[in-house]
Amino acid sequence: MPQRRALLLAAPLALASCGFALRQAPTFGFHSIYLALPAGAGLGLELRRQLEGTGQIQVITDAAQKARADVVLESKGEQRERAVVSLTATGAVREFQLRIRFAFKVLTPAGRELLPQAEILREIDQSYSESAALSKEQEALMLYQNMQSDIVQQVMRRLATVKL
Repeated sequence: MPQRRALLLAAPLALASCGFALRQAPTFGFHSIYLALPAGAGLGLELRRQLEGTGQIQVITDAAQKARADVVLESKGEQRERAVVSLTATGAVREFQLRIRFAFKVLTPAGRELLPQAEILREIDQSYSESAALSKEQEALMLYQNMQSDIVQQVMRRLATVKL
């Protein structure tokens, strides 16, 4: 029993000494951002929530207030694609590839480029069965949501590299 207790006490010490720490929100080199994204874009809404959730960033969405922002994130929105990857011998779809593309750039309100045009592409293969079409549609929506969350996290990390 004493060995177990000693091991339990030593484990957190070992983790702390190796530099392990839980992932935290990144620190940003700016205090306000204007999101120039299409209205109703799911990725844009999630990005806005993540930025506001840090407690460090004021998100400006009103175009009239754009000049007040420290930085501007411009994008034409995300593109969702679905391509057939494989077919059965009878010609029925066996597998799809789901993709999300998100292209963006970061500027100052005056137009000086802080991050050049970048594109993030996430893709995943999904098996398909005609007999389970409804459940596969729900699965595709969940996969798109997971890819979207991953893209938002990548954008957050890239925004953390911006210095004014």
